[in-house]
Amino acid sequence: MTEKQKYLPVLAITIGDPAGIGPEIAAKVFALPELYGQCRPLLVGNAKIMRSAVELTKVGLKINPVFRVQDALFQHGTIDVFDLPVKNPDLIEYGKISVEAGDVAFRSVEKAIDLALSGEVDGTVTNPIHKGAINAAGHHFSGHTEIYAHYTNSPKYAMLLADEKIKVIHVSTHVSLRKACDLVKKERVLEAIHLLDDGLKMIGVEQPHIGVAGLNPHAGDGGLFGDEEITEIIPAIEKAKSEGIWVEGPFPPDTLFALASGGRFDGCVAMYHDQGHIPFKLAGFQWDEESGSMKSVKGVNITLGLPIIRTSVDHGTAFEIAGKGIASPEALVCAIEYAIKLFYSGKKK
Repeated sequence: MTEKQKYLPVLAITIGDPAGIGPEIAAKVFALPELYGQCRPLLVGNAKIMRSAVELTKVGLKINPVFRVQDALFQHGTIDVFDLPVKNPDLIEYGKISVEAGDVAFRSVEKAIDLALSGEVDGTVTNPIHKGAINAAGHHFSGHTEIYAHYTNSPKYAMLLADEKIKVIHVSTHVSLRKACDLVKKERVLEAIHLLDDGLKMIGVEQPHIGVAGLNPHAGDGGLFGDEEITEIIPAIEKAKSEGIWVEGPFPPDTLFALASGGRFDGCVAMYHDQGHIPFKLAGFQWDEESGSMKSVKGVNITLGLPIIRTSVDHGTAFEIAGKGIASPEALVCAIEYAIKLFYSGKKK
């Protein structure tokens, strides 16, 4: 490790669900020599699983199992793996849900959080987990965001999706659509506006311009299609404005994201999961019919409101292509870049 590298952030990168593409894209990213000029990366997972990923991707990297961060080499050509034991690893098969895969995926996240809270690493980056697998393994969470909120004891948090053109935060995420409507309350909408304003500043937007979506078609059309805009969303926007935040809305959801994509807004507030995810993924994901796979999967998931840094790819485990060696590491590269941005933003404070 060079003298310069000693001052680079240490990032804990989780393995994700080993039945999916997480280990594969991690191996491809660790093979990039430029990675080691930006950070000191540490894979949190299992050494045996990562050896299989190296063989699959043919990247020619060595595996260095460690049980303490200080034992990592942080040298290109070697993947430092914070090695976690796996019960019955031979039962893990590509593309299949299993208790074994769900357990190691969960424990890698748990360990990464622990390392960040103890100050042993400077940030965490997560690969995709399968919610069914982690729940089958007895870890009852609906996703990464909720795991992080629980283990960091963070009552106010939100998911920020970040792409070059569209950045969106959600009032609610992993709940039913029926429940999501009930969660559109002034206090939570205002909280999301605040988190987005802070988050955009952390990634370099000096004076964020924020647009807020309505809940109902045509943003309620003056109460014709629902009154949540009148009773909950507009009061939150007016309160945020009075506090000095540059925010507009509510806009019809089918219009807001087109405006943001064109540059009118630096970030958007969506009222529920799919309202924000669909336009975001339409902007960053590109399907290639000839190869039968995604040729582009840009986009990063950042959890705001935590005492530690957490960024993630914003795609799933991709069981349908796991084990084929064709998964794109593009989103993981972007997630690492955002974690580095957040690290240096925190150093400036």
